[in-house]
Amino acid sequence: MGAVRIDMTRLHETWMEVVFPRQLDPGHVLGKWKPESGVQKVGYYLWGVLGLLPVLVGYPFLLVGFGTRYYAAKLDSAAARLGIIGAILLSVVVWGALSVLARFQLSTEGFMAVLAASAVATVAAAAAVFFGRVGGRATSVLLAYPSAMTALFLPPVVAALYEPTLGDIVFPNSEELAIWILDTILVVGGLNDVLRDQFALEGIGYVLMWFGLSIPLGWGLGVLVALANLVRPKDD
Repeated sequence: MGAVRIDMTRLHETWMEVVFPRQLDPGHVLGKWKPESGVQKVGYYLWGVLGLLPVLVGYPFLLVGFGTRYYAAKLDSAAARLGIIGAILLSVVVWGALSVLARFQLSTEGFMAVLAASAVATVAAAAAVFFGRVGGRATSVLLAYPSAMTALFLPPVVAALYEPTLGDIVFPNSEELAIWILDTILVVGGLNDVLRDQFALEGIGYVLMWFGLSIPLGWGLGVLVALANLVRPKDD
């Protein structure tokens, strides 16, 4: 509970920092800014009250950001030791071994599914490592995290195009998810009707759907990690 209290305080101070100076990290000399006039006090405390709801709603997302940052740091450390070429070679070795195994134990369609999934996973993983090595918060959020999500989402979807058993699991659930997104998130402005008229969710459409989802989901996780970094206490 003490850790939760510290987190909530830091998150509220981040909210206060949007309008008022020296709220998140007070200066060593001047300290935290405090209102002096009556108008300043009204604005200060009103903004503080308005920030309670975003903090309560945003805290669970902040926890996701902390968790994602922890595991992303683990993966980043491993990627740093391997390098881009090492990550590609490791992916080729792992997926190559699975492809060889699939060649002798699965049908031709199953083997092609594993081979196609290996190519998608290798390219996406290499892109994630490359953009992660470039550095910078914007590059990580805009490029590295979407590439990592693509490496996670696309291989099973690509494999499902060739393997009926996997397709019976992936495609119905993907269709249910697509219907929910169209009927809730994309209902604004009639965008759902446009997508239903212009696109059919079949074949390669499933791959495009999950590729499209991996980008905003990657951005979302990247933003949550950036928020976690922002409210994390700094070592003096």
